[in-house]
Amino acid sequence: MLNIIDTHSHLNFHAFKEDGDLVMKKTLANGIWMINVGTKYETSKKAVEIADASGEGVYSAIGLHPMFAGAEFLKIRTDPDEGEFLLKEQDFDKEKYRELAQSKKVVAIGEIGLDYYYKPKGVEKLKQFKEKQKQVFIQQLDLARELNLPVILHCRMAHDDVIQILSDYSLPPTNYKLRGVVHCFTGTLEQAQKYIAMGFYLGINGIIFKFNIDEVIKSCGLESLVVETDCPYLTPTPEGDKRNEPIFIKHTLQKIADLKGVTFDQVCEKTTQNARKLFGI
Repeated sequence: MLNIIDTHSHLNFHAFKEDGDLVMKKTLANGIWMINVGTKYETSKKAVEIADASGEGVYSAIGLHPMFAGAEFLKIRTDPDEGEFLLKEQDFDKEKYRELAQSKKVVAIGEIGLDYYYKPKGVEKLKQFKEKQKQVFIQQLDLARELNLPVILHCRMAHDDVIQILSDYSLPPTNYKLRGVVHCFTGTLEQAQKYIAMGFYLGINGIIFKFNIDEVIKSCGLESLVVETDCPYLTPTPEGDKRNEPIFIKHTLQKIADLKGVTFDQVCEKTTQNARKLFGI
């Protein structure tokens, strides 16, 4: 019986090139479903291909990560676990992503948003860098609205700007209320409450073993949380330095249960219910 959904995994990444199929089979055998999330066109396409070739329990999200959207202003390389491509600018080609979204296994637009963790030097370049990310973010919100899909938000060092964009986007004349999840939430309780008030869920993963958001987890109801791994990254501390996998989501679920004083099964049941509602699976 299904009792867990990993709402943000990356079996579409290079880190799983050799054994992705085995990892996926093991995951499904343990009652865990997954949504593989794209970061650019290549990884989005791969996520769709994996989902289309799989049965029930494997889904995909497609989108252009803000670090690729603003890469013309940076001099960093792609993490080798993600892929073999250099971190280089990618234009958001709405038609190409719209075409990918024809698959019934595409359940969200993501991961999209803003990322100011790595940033260029100089006031003018920083301004252009942020503006480019914002433009691409809004273009992808437009696609989500067009397709009536939820969004998976990536946000580092930029919560106030993301909240402002989402707030503006829901105002007239659009009269459109977005829905989605704030992936790998590490913001403040005040920011969490703002997202929740707008109808968003908080995505909780293994980063909670290294970054303290205990107050957020204790204060926000289970009805506002979904769980994820972000594998191959953010391995929960109990698994040491292993490559993260969807099956390790059990540690995050248990820590949430401990912090909230409820049972492991209660967290599984409610977060799965939330994910099913949000993604329509």
